[in-house]
Amino acid sequence: MNEIRLKPKNLLIVIAISFLLIWWLFHNNRCVKDIDGANTSGLSHSNLPVIYAITPTYARPVQKAELTRLSHVIKLVPNIHWIIIEDASETTKLVKSLLVRAGLVSRSTLLNSKTPDDFKLKAKDPNWSKARGVEQRNAGLAWIRKNMTRDPSKHSIVFFMDDDNTYSLELFEEMAKIGRGKVGVWPVGLVGGLMVEKPVMGDGEIIGFNSAWRPERPFPIDMAGFGISGDLIMDYPEASFSYDAPRGYQESEILRHLTVVRDLQPLANNCREVLVWHTRTETPKLDAENKLKKDGQKASDDGMEV
Repeated sequence: MNEIRLKPKNLLIVIAISFLLIWWLFHNNRCVKDIDGANTSGLSHSNLPVIYAITPTYARPVQKAELTRLSHVIKLVPNIHWIIIEDASETTKLVKSLLVRAGLVSRSTLLNSKTPDDFKLKAKDPNWSKARGVEQRNAGLAWIRKNMTRDPSKHSIVFFMDDDNTYSLELFEEMAKIGRGKVGVWPVGLVGGLMVEKPVMGDGEIIGFNSAWRPERPFPIDMAGFGISGDLIMDYPEASFSYDAPRGYQESEILRHLTVVRDLQPLANNCREVLVWHTRTETPKLDAENKLKKDGQKASDDGMEV
């Protein structure tokens, strides 16, 4: 049998390749573990305050799709406690099953709070004609005030996380920077008729907003554009949403109890980066589905949950 002899130079090459292969296998395995552990955002339990994310939701064809998308974001942020409030007389199997399948039961609270009929949108009403989510967001705030621990050593954030928006994981890293007693703010993309609606900076503090729609509002800001330190929610129980607030004033209705513009904490690189977008899902066209029902045939989703 012939002996295989390696020259010193070739031996060094083999050793180097072996080292690189071992490093690659270790690094790849670590990435897989990160994915399995649902923590690829760079955040950890030790450096993130608890974020109470309040999400109003209601039954509609795209509800499960939107909540599924949102659940995938929440799975990647370790310290979110998701408070979902259904606009219904009782919680539904659809949302309960979604939380189970997403593995978020222990990190969520499911509530229901039905919008009074007088304030409910009718079939042909424009989306903007009546305030939506008032009852549900207030129910979420009531749950927080009842269940949040009044421990000075524990910091928390309250965020109103609508189910149709698009969120970057970086947003929650920024949110973690909100100081005690502060309201943090950042830009929101695709809202108010603008590519971006944002706070305006001057001399290191916020001096106004670039809002094009009703800029005279006390806080001309989108619901996705701010997070509130949990101690403020506890210290000001009157801070809530109201059906009496004029159209577009729900954000101002709660923030007026908690802060003033000059005390807002700018985040997202001094409000120069967009990390959340006010996207909307197109209402699906179900003409063919309606024809099936009209013809007395079974619905396409008969026996299925879509």
